[in-house]
Amino acid sequence: MLFTDAVAAIAITLLILPLVDLVPEVAGEHGNAREVITEHRDQIGSFVLSFLVISGLWLAHHRLFAGVRSYNQPLVLWNMAWLFSIIVLPFPTEMVGAFGGDRLASSLYYANVLAGVACQTAMIFVLKRTPRLLRPGSHDMGHVLRVGVTNVVALVIAFALALAVPALQYYSLLLLAVAPWTERLRKLGSAR
Repeated sequence: MLFTDAVAAIAITLLILPLVDLVPEVAGEHGNAREVITEHRDQIGSFVLSFLVISGLWLAHHRLFAGVRSYNQPLVLWNMAWLFSIIVLPFPTEMVGAFGGDRLASSLYYANVLAGVACQTAMIFVLKRTPRLLRPGSHDMGHVLRVGVTNVVALVIAFALALAVPALQYYSLLLLAVAPWTERLRKLGSAR
């Protein structure tokens, strides 16, 4: 778990480095502090978006693994694939910052996030099928798996929307907010 946390922390840290490099670049061109912000909105926006994405993926991962007491090979392999998606995210983030709404850049970004969410859902599936890996009473894995699958579906729809309507850019990622709400509504409906 500590290794995974460290990798996520490093990936988040790598996101800020291109923004830090902008300051001497703008200063070298005799620009001012305002230009660092106003002339680089895409880079700043992609940083914020990716910070939120990695933070959200890490928080979900952290909550999931709080209930894990042991590991098996499939869980470790899916975790490594998840880590790969986290480590790679600064690359499409930089492309989005440099090229804005370019279809290839946004496709790489969406595919990267989708890979991370899919790997996380695969880990949930492994844990659901292998309950001995979990601490007693730790998670309702059926609920967690439904949320994971809903996130994958929402992300596929968001990706398709972004490709079909490029003006949406990354706003379609807001569909990821659907999973928690649909699960809350489902719980309310079943409680009646």
